[in-house]
Amino acid sequence: MEILKYEFMRHALAAGLLTSIICGIMGTLVVVNRIVFLSGGIAHAAYGGIGMAFYFNWPVIPSTMGFSLGASLVMAAVTLNNRQRADTVIGVIWAVGMAFGIILVDLTPGYNVDLMSYLFGSILSVPGSDLMIMGLIGALILFLVVFFYKELMAISYDEEFAGLRGLPVRGIYFSLIAMLGLTVVMVIQVVGLIMVIALLTIPPFMMEKSARCLGTMRAGESSLGGWCTIAGLYLSYRFNLTSGAAIIMVAGTVFLVTLGCEKIWDFRPRAKTVHQHAGELND
Repeated sequence: MEILKYEFMRHALAAGLLTSIICGIMGTLVVVNRIVFLSGGIAHAAYGGIGMAFYFNWPVIPSTMGFSLGASLVMAAVTLNNRQRADTVIGVIWAVGMAFGIILVDLTPGYNVDLMSYLFGSILSVPGSDLMIMGLIGALILFLVVFFYKELMAISYDEEFAGLRGLPVRGIYFSLIAMLGLTVVMVIQVVGLIMVIALLTIPPFMMEKSARCLGTMRAGESSLGGWCTIAGLYLSYRFNLTSGAAIIMVAGTVFLVTLGCEKIWDFRPRAKTVHQHAGELND
């Protein structure tokens, strides 16, 4: 509890928990729709918005948000119309977005930008103003997911059937990718653009097998992400580590331990069955 005496730690904890909730909600849609690579493309292309913010002296979050939305809509159009070549185009946008941002940062007069804070997150330096923007983004995403819950589930499980039922599949899909772009902007503040994919996919993957419905899965993802955030912040404070990397390492360790336990649990019944068959053959 002693770390909560510092204002920057309180801001970091609030930002981490807020991001965990939104990632728990959006992570389910990312995994179910199999758009993990697309989310990584949006995250890395968002660096172009960061470069624009520094070059034109614009606010970082609004600039990154606008650039991410533009890149995400372009990727949505590509993946919707030409899915066979989508990975190639996403990879190109991914690379061009990052290169564009780096060049703009290089051309910024009085270059003094700490690139590491955007690559690996700067959760300990989130100001109150950015926290309010993150809260508004989170509230907007939560409202849209709840309001269009049935439509999002319909296109997630059977896109063709949803189209036959008269649902605007194209509009819903574009809205989903736009919400993913907004989520990426939030996550960049916490763990950086390099590790966005981990926070969006590790909790959903761990909860997918044990949850019986999507509501339970989302609640479990948000709780798991919150605990990983708290543990990562504590470890970063205690051992002077990079906070974003510590959060992801905690989540990755939990994932590996869970996967190992599942393998052991599956192996024991199989071994027991083999011994039983061997005993029957001997008899």
